[in-house]
Amino acid sequence: MARTEISTLGEFGLIDHLTKNNEIRNSSTILTVGDDGAVIDHFGRQTVVSTDLLIEGIHFDLSYTPLKHLGYKSVVVNLSDIYAMNATPTQITVSIAFSNRFSLEALEEFYDGVYAACNLYNVDLVGGDTSSSNKGLIISVTAIGEVAPDKFVSRKGANNMDLICVSGDLGAAFLGLTLLEREKKIFAETGSQPDLENQAYIVGRLLKPEARKDVVAWLNENEIIPSAMIDVSDGLSSDLLHICKQSDKGCVLYEDKLPINDEAKEFAYKLQLDPTACILSGGEDYELLFTIPQTDFEKIKNNPDISVIGYITEKEEGSNIITRAGNKHKLVAQGWNHAKQN
Repeated sequence: MARTEISTLGEFGLIDHLTKNNEIRNSSTILTVGDDGAVIDHFGRQTVVSTDLLIEGIHFDLSYTPLKHLGYKSVVVNLSDIYAMNATPTQITVSIAFSNRFSLEALEEFYDGVYAACNLYNVDLVGGDTSSSNKGLIISVTAIGEVAPDKFVSRKGANNMDLICVSGDLGAAFLGLTLLEREKKIFAETGSQPDLENQAYIVGRLLKPEARKDVVAWLNENEIIPSAMIDVSDGLSSDLLHICKQSDKGCVLYEDKLPINDEAKEFAYKLQLDPTACILSGGEDYELLFTIPQTDFEKIKNNPDISVIGYITEKEEGSNIITRAGNKHKLVAQGWNHAKQN
């Protein structure tokens, strides 16, 4: 494969090259890449902003993360934060710092993933920056979204006896990371080719997550406004406790209500891991965790992609989980550190 050194383009030449095919999809984007700043007009709607920083060796490992997947995921994890505010993402900025081991072709692959996410989620790339790095790859993405006035959802609105709901299934991304880290270690020690045991689902949940745009759309269509919401990035227990802390409440979770994919569950058993622990303390599932009044239960009960897993209590009752055996245990935050490498 041909290799083009970044130094042959210079900073502005690199930006021009990477953004030459950039498309505008939203009428709120007035001025985009190429000036000192972007101009956005949300026409009377409120603006939501979220930023994430991803650092090689801390948040991702390029020994098993394709650059296109990394570009895609870098965008999606930020869009997930916007959806978790009950908002619609409209623009992003992407800034990267990279060492001289990255060629122009490598950065093009990364941006192919960025543009794939922009296309699927209908967002515009409106700015960013590039810089050199002494070691590795550093990515900073800022996502901007819009929401009708006072319709945003924060983490602090949960009320006593609200139902706790979560979309999709949980724990698979953690299992995907566990598998990839195992195979990386075996390869380093023996040179054996990785054996992912046909576990496409759990590996995909880690390397190519999706933001739950569909769930937010469904809630809006059914006139359900969550009282509190967060995306599951740090593990169910940690993220639910964020809601409890911000809302000054407690909670009760039911172990037998926690959703996990059947393939993921079987693989957890194979690794001699407790599936419940993977759900509670894993992370990077990017599902939506939210609370709703009990009066909305009839609307939500038949949606196969949403699980009711517990309810909110007064703060004095604490935060607890009821096991399948009927025992009560304190819910402890033991979330992971975003795929931090050992």
